[in-house]
Amino acid sequence: MVERSTAAYAPAQFDGASQMVTSLPPDRLIALNAIERRVLWLATAMIHHANHVRPNPDGVKIGGHQASSASMVTILTALYFHFLRAGDRVSIKPHASPAFHAIQYLLGQLPREYLTTLRAYHGLQAYPSRTKDPDHVDFSTGSVGLGAVAPAFAAAVQRYARTHFGSVTSRRFIAVMGDAELDEGNVWEAVAEDALAGLDNLLWIVDLNRQSLDRVVPGIRAARLKRMFADWGWNVLEAKYGRRLQALFARSGGPALRDRIDHMSNEEYQALIRLPGPQLRPRLVGVGGRDSLEVARAIQTVSDDELPAVLANLGGHDMEEMIEVLNRADQQRGQPSVIFAYTVKGYGLPFAGHPLNHSMLLSPTEIEGVREALGIPPGQEWDAFDPVSPPGRLCQEAAGRLFTPAQPAAPRLQTDQVPPEVGVVVGATISTQEAFGRLLVKLADDPTLRPHIVTTSPDVSVSTNLGGWINKVGVFAPAETPDYHPDSHGLVRWKPSPVGQHIELGISEMNLFMLLGMAGLADEMSGQALIPIGTVYDPFVLRGLDALVYALYSGSKFIFAGTPSGITLSPEGGAHQSSVTPSLGIELPRLQSYEPCFAREVEWTLLEGIRHCLDRGEGKATYLRLSTRPVDQTLLDPALNRLGSAELRRQVLAGGYRLLDWREAADEIDPRTVVHIAATGVMVPEAVEAARYLWREGVAANVLNLVSPRRLFEAWQARRTDGTAMTCDEPLTWLIRPEDRSAPIVTVQDGASHSLAWLGSMFGAPVTALGVDQFGQSGARGDLYRNFGLDVDSLIAAAFDALDAHRSR
Repeated sequence: MVERSTAAYAPAQFDGASQMVTSLPPDRLIALNAIERRVLWLATAMIHHANHVRPNPDGVKIGGHQASSASMVTILTALYFHFLRAGDRVSIKPHASPAFHAIQYLLGQLPREYLTTLRAYHGLQAYPSRTKDPDHVDFSTGSVGLGAVAPAFAAAVQRYARTHFGSVTSRRFIAVMGDAELDEGNVWEAVAEDALAGLDNLLWIVDLNRQSLDRVVPGIRAARLKRMFADWGWNVLEAKYGRRLQALFARSGGPALRDRIDHMSNEEYQALIRLPGPQLRPRLVGVGGRDSLEVARAIQTVSDDELPAVLANLGGHDMEEMIEVLNRADQQRGQPSVIFAYTVKGYGLPFAGHPLNHSMLLSPTEIEGVREALGIPPGQEWDAFDPVSPPGRLCQEAAGRLFTPAQPAAPRLQTDQVPPEVGVVVGATISTQEAFGRLLVKLADDPTLRPHIVTTSPDVSVSTNLGGWINKVGVFAPAETPDYHPDSHGLVRWKPSPVGQHIELGISEMNLFMLLGMAGLADEMSGQALIPIGTVYDPFVLRGLDALVYALYSGSKFIFAGTPSGITLSPEGGAHQSSVTPSLGIELPRLQSYEPCFAREVEWTLLEGIRHCLDRGEGKATYLRLSTRPVDQTLLDPALNRLGSAELRRQVLAGGYRLLDWREAADEIDPRTVVHIAATGVMVPEAVEAARYLWREGVAANVLNLVSPRRLFEAWQARRTDGTAMTCDEPLTWLIRPEDRSAPIVTVQDGASHSLAWLGSMFGAPVTALGVDQFGQSGARGDLYRNFGLDVDSLIAAAFDALDAHRSR
C-alpha cells in the first residue's frame, strides 16, 4: 500500500513565474489561495474535532466526509470570494457542508463557537439545512439529486415571478453537486423538463472527482454526461486541467502528454497521483509497453518532488481556471450552463485519490501534518484572518458584496385578506374534485388573491378539473407562442403566454413537487409571495414522495390535491387506486391534510391552505385528498342546521364534527347502545346510511366526519405531552360528548385501515378499523366496497359486533 503523505497534494502557493497569464491581479490570486487553504483546514479540523476531540457518549463514528469536502474547496472559494453577488442563491453539495460553514465563518456569518459543533445537537447539521443550521442556507441538501435540481426549479419560479410582478430579489441560481448525484433519475427528469428550458440564470457545477461511495467511476461516463446535457440544450463547459498542466501541454511533447492523460482510465489516474515522483515518472512515460519520448520531454523540467502535484493539477483545483470558466458561464444567454470541474477527492489531504477515501478520517498524527503543511500556527487552529491582512480584506470585501442591505420586500398579502368563504355555487350532487375546480374558477375572479395563485400539474390538468381555471388565467410561457389551431380547442384553451398562471409539466411527479416546493419558497428566494397549487393523481403522490419530503423539510408552503383517490376510482384498477396516502397525510411533518366529503368542506379547507401559504412564519403545506365520486350535498344539512355555518367551518378546520347525532333523530333509543361510526371523505354517505339503519334497530349511532384525522391527532398529542388527561372541557368535546367517550368506534375510510385505528386511544374506547389493506382491482364501486368491507352492510355488521363485544367486557 502506498504510504500516505501529508504534503503531496496541498493547495499550491502562488508563484507568478510559473503561472499562465490571467486577468486576476497577482495579489488577489495570492489572497484567494490563502483563503482556499484556510477553508480546507477549517473544514478538515471541524470534522476531526467532531470525531476525535469532542466527547462522544454514543461511541459511534460521527463522520463528516473529509475527502468529499476537500474536493470542493477551490470551487467554493472561487464562488464565494470572487464570483457570487448579492441575490445569488446557491445549493451546496451535501458532503461539502463543512467547507460551506467554514466559508460562512470567514465571511462573518457564523460565530466561531459553532465550528466545534458539527453534527452536534443544535449545532451545524450534517448536511446544509434551511431550517436547522445557524447560518443562512439557501437550499437544504442531503438527499442526493434533490438539492442539485432545486435551484433549477427556483430559477423557473424566479422567471415566473419577474414576468408577473416586474421585480425580484434574486439573481442567479447555482447548484454545486457531486458527480455521483447525476446517477439520480430525478436529475434527468428535471433536465428534460420543457418548463425549465432557456433558464440563463441557472448554473450547475459538477464536482467531477470520479469517485462514488464505493468505487472509482469509469471515465467514459463523463463524456456521455456532457453529451446528454448538450442534447437537452445546455451550455456545457469544463474546467479539466489547471494552468500548470496547460503550460506543459503547450511545450514540446505537450500534446502527447495531454493525450496520455486524456486516455488513461480514471482508475489509473487515481493510482498514479498517489505515487512518489520516482515511481510515477516511468509509469507516466510508459505508453503501450514502451516509453514515450514525447511525454518524457514534456515533463523533463518537472522535478520528482513536484510531479505528483503537477499531475493532480486539475481545473477544479486551479483558482484561475475556475474563475475563467465561471466567467464564461456567466456570459451565456438563452440557455442554462453546466460546468464539469475535474477534481481529486480528498485534494490536499493524505488520502487524496484513495479509492475508498469517502468515509476515511485523518488520524491525530495526520491532522497535525496537515496543519503544518497548510501553515496554521499551533493555538490558532480556529482563527479567522487578521482583518488588515490581504486575505482578511478580501473576506470583508466579499461579505460586503454578498450581504448588502436587503431590497425592500414587495407588499405581502396577509392571512386576514383571505375570506372565510367565497360562495361557490354547486348542485345537489357533486364530487370534491369538481368542487375544487369550481372553487379555483371562483378565485380567478378575486382581485386580491388571483395575481398570486399559480397552478401546476404533471400533464393531468384536465383530468383533475383545472380546465376552468386555465381557461380564465391561461398557461404560462416566457414568450408568446402562436396559436395555430384557434378553432380546435376542446374543454381547455391551451395558449401559452407570459401572462398565464398555470405551469404545465411533463409526466413527472418529482418535478411537480420540486416546482411546488420552490414556488412555496418564492417569498424567501425572490421576494414575491406565491400561492402554489398543484394537482396529481393520488396514487402517484408516492412517485414524487422524495421531492415532497424535501419541500416540507425546506419549510415550503404550498397546496396540492391528490385526486382521484382510493378504490372509489373503481374502473381504473389497483395500479391507480391509492391506499396509503391517508397515512402520509398524518405522518409527514409540516403538512396539514384534509379529506373532505362536501363542497363546503373543500372550500373551507382550500382557503385555509391559502392562509397557510401566506403565513410565512407558522404556515404549513396543505394536502387535499379528493375524489371523483358524486356526493349528495344535502347530507350535510343536519350538521349545518345544528351548528350554523361559522361553527361548522371551525370544527371542519379543527379536524372533524358530529355529522349525525342520534339524540336529534331518535330520543327513545337506549343511550347504552351508543356506537360511533367515524368516516372520512367519500365513505361518509355509507356511514350515514348505516347509522340510519342502526337507529331503526334501536342503536344509538353517531356519525363523525373526520375531515382531518391529522388535526385531531395533533390536538390529542398536544394534550398528551402536557401530561394531563382529556377532560370535559377539552376542545374535542365537540366531536365526542364526554358521556359517549367509552362507546365503541367503527372507523372507515377509503385507505389503509390502520391510519384511523388510533382514534379510540384518546379515551380508551375499543375500535374496529375498516379500510383498504390489499391492492385493489377493476370493478364497479359497490363490488369493491363489498370486497373490502366498506359497504353499508359491512358497517352495520361491524357496529353490532363492536356493541356485542363492548357489552361482554
